[in-house]
Amino acid sequence: MSRIAQRMEKLRQQGRKALVTYIVNGDPTPAATLPTMHELVRQGVDIIELGVPFSDPMAEGPVIQKGHERALVHNISLSSTLELVRAFRETDSETPVVLMGYANPVERMGYQAVASRSAEAGVDGFLTVDLPPEEAEAFSRELHAAGLDNILLLAPTTSVERARRVAKLASGFIYYVSLKGVTGAGHLDVDAVKAKLETFGELTDLPLCIGFGIKDAATAKKLSDLADGVVVGSVLVNRMGELADESADTVATEVGRIVKDIRAGLDG
Repeated sequence: MSRIAQRMEKLRQQGRKALVTYIVNGDPTPAATLPTMHELVRQGVDIIELGVPFSDPMAEGPVIQKGHERALVHNISLSSTLELVRAFRETDSETPVVLMGYANPVERMGYQAVASRSAEAGVDGFLTVDLPPEEAEAFSRELHAAGLDNILLLAPTTSVERARRVAKLASGFIYYVSLKGVTGAGHLDVDAVKAKLETFGELTDLPLCIGFGIKDAATAKKLSDLADGVVVGSVLVNRMGELADESADTVATEVGRIVKDIRAGLDG
């Protein structure tokens, strides 16, 4: 059982919801990422999604696009992200880490190399935003052979037939995009999310986590009642951008305060 599956099962037994948080490696500076990861864990995060910076992050709204831009100034890459995870594992062997990014860096390194190097570094899974299920089978095989999970996306526009294909390939958990649009968008329709999750929940035994549009404890709590967990990203990346001129410790502390409030909302 993977580290992600173990964490999700433990939360299920406890009757708690998973808090998954997204930050971009190297944003706002390379020095800030590692202490921020550790602070996220201290404040109750269950799974860390670590963004691999990319020049054309098509699924992201303006906030996270700027996070990628800030990181790319420092030449952050997939290889340096693997080294960061290796450093994280020196003192944290339990918290699952998912690399979230785009297919181009993965294709350049090669599926087998990505899977083996990631497993060696301590990565637990990949969420490759622009690698659809129709094209993901080869990468999934390499990831699963290395003991890593392939986290796939479902959206409000996903058909039942396509959702079955996603469920067959995915492992760890499935990420449900709560709304049409990019990260950080608003206008959540809770009833529509509930209806879709009820349909998709019949197709898989994997946990379902909701992301896009979750900004605070209230929205996190409201949506967590419909699923197994929530994914929070834009509000954290936005705060990190505001603190770009501050010390790494200040960035970590301030981001931790946001997460602490959301964790309390989920548990409340």
